[in-house]
Amino acid sequence: METIRLVTTISNLNDWPMYQMDVKSAFLNGHIDEEVYVAQPPGYEVKNQEAKVYKLKKALYGVKQAPRAWNKRIDKFLNDIGCVKCITEHGV
Repeated sequence: METIRLVTTISNLNDWPMYQMDVKSAFLNGHIDEEVYVAQPPGYEVKNQEAKVYKLKKALYGVKQAPRAWNKRIDKFLNDIGCVKCITEHGV
């Protein structure tokens, strides 16, 4: 909370505009670095192959790797366009 207050104060003092955004389906856009298999969801089972599993190509909601995969992807994008992380607060 202190970081948000600090960034808001600096923005106001310098008369900088502030924006917020939401990336729809963000976790679905991350690329996972390891092999992850999931059971076939109910209603989407392949007939006569119900015991088989799916190998994920990308992150999926509910998969523990999804938040980290999205963070790595957005972090790389922001770095590529010249943004620099705060040394003490990596979310800024």
